[in-house]
Amino acid sequence: QVQLVESGGGLVQPGGSLRLSCEASGFIFKDYNMRWYRQAPAKERDFVAHISAGGAAVDYADSVKGRFTISRDNARNTVFLQMNNLKPEDTAVYFCNRPTGGDWGQGTQVTVTS
Repeated sequence: QVQLVESGGGLVQPGGSLRLSCEASGFIFKDYNMRWYRQAPAKERDFVAHISAGGAAVDYADSVKGRFTISRDNARNTVFLQMNNLKPEDTAVYFCNRPTGGDWGQGTQVTVTS
């Protein structure tokens, strides 16, 4: 059974930083590309960042380029999202998943407000 457990969200002021974690189980983590997504209130779930299975290739949504960094630790079955210079428009529930989709975790709430 696939499980994805996101954590690390919180309330932060504009310009602040957070580091999200997503611990995966139920599949061979090191064999899969992984992504972060986010869903703001009353909006669709959007792509945020992508990392290849080995970690060598990454990609980002234009809105977060230069501010967010995706990484992974295959020994810990965990993918991370370092978020710097946060903006109010980054407020959303953040999720991780494989690009192929499947079951979603509960997500972690990020709120950026002064």
